[in-house]
Amino acid sequence: MQGAKKKVPDRFTREERSRIMSRVKGKNTGPEIKIRSTLHSLGFRFRLNRKDLPGKPDIVLPKYKAVIFVHGCFWHGHSCKRGHRPQTNEEFWNKKIDGNIKRDQVNMNNLEKLGWRVLVIWQCEIKQMDALIVRIKEFLNSEDVKGH
Repeated sequence: MQGAKKKVPDRFTREERSRIMSRVKGKNTGPEIKIRSTLHSLGFRFRLNRKDLPGKPDIVLPKYKAVIFVHGCFWHGHSCKRGHRPQTNEEFWNKKIDGNIKRDQVNMNNLEKLGWRVLVIWQCEIKQMDALIVRIKEFLNSEDVKGH
C-alpha cells in the first residue's frame, strides 16, 4: 500500500485535546492584532467584525469598500504545513474544516455581490511581513478603489 500515511496517535487524551481546542479564540487573535497594528501604522483606518456584513469580516475598511479576513491556517484549511489535518478523529475534522472552507467561500461571494473587495491573509503569511505589507498596499490602493 504505497503512499498511505501511517496514523500517529495524538499525544493528548481526548479530554485534554477537547479542553485545548475549546480555548482557541475566534476574535482578537495574535495574527489579527498584528495585521491591525500594521494597518494602523500605515495610516489605514478600519472597523472590526461588522455584524451587518456576511461573515463578520475581521477588518472592514469602508473608505476602500474592502474587507480583510485573517484566517488561521488550521481552522480554514490552508495548504501550508499549519493547515495539516489531524489523523485522529478524521471524520469530525474533515467535516469541521470542509464546512469552514465552504462557509468562507459563501461569505466572500456574498460580500463581492454587495460590492466589497475581499482579501484573505493567512496566519503563515505573517512571517513575511514585508511582502505582506506590499500585498496589503496593492490591494487597498488598486485601481478598483480609486473609482470610489
